Amino acid sequence: MRAQSPDARGSAIEDLRFIRQTLEDSGSFTAVPGWGMVGMAATALAAAIIAWRQTRFELWLTVWLLEAVVALGLAVWAMQRKARRARMPLFSGPGRRFVLNFLPSLMVGAVLTAALYRAGAWRDIPGAWLLLYGTAVVSGGAFSVRIVPAMGACFILAGGLALLTPLAWANWVMLAGFCGLHLVFGLLIARRHGG
Repeated sequence: MRAQSPDARGSAIEDLRFIRQTLEDSGSFTAVPGWGMVGMAATALAAAIIAWRQTRFELWLTVWLLEAVVALGLAVWAMQRKARRARMPLFSGPGRRFVLNFLPSLMVGAVLTAALYRAGAWRDIPGAWLLLYGTAVVSGGAFSVRIVPAMGACFILAGGLALLTPLAWANWVMLAGFCGLHLVFGLLIARRHGG
């Protein structure tokens, strides 16, 4: 039996430290803010009430686009707050992985929204939003706790159902997804995984 050189043992110990740190980062902290999602549910409820009163689709769309900007800002703020409480930098470890996997689907959603609007396929916009948001959450949550990709799967299911509904139901579909699902999963995440 050959003895290992001190350099090889040091490298193995460093590898074990890296593995342990990676597992600790992924298991002890989820970048997804539960209370932030509850706040996003509240802003989605407000948007649904305002959008419901609009008489033209363009105004309805504007309300929901503004809601997306507000919700995104609220989510980033809540993620920063949660990371600070956990004493972890937001854009390293779980937070960085979440954001890097989350953003591509949102960018596709923005491009697809413009294309669907221009093509007059207005009925498909709520379904596309829910599908792509769900895809973003599943992708971003792949390195998070199990409940995050499960939430994304629910958004995907809601988006698939939304594509089968008439345009008159668009506001209710958006309310069920962006308010209802954010509320339920936000409370679960806040309770089980800290804020």
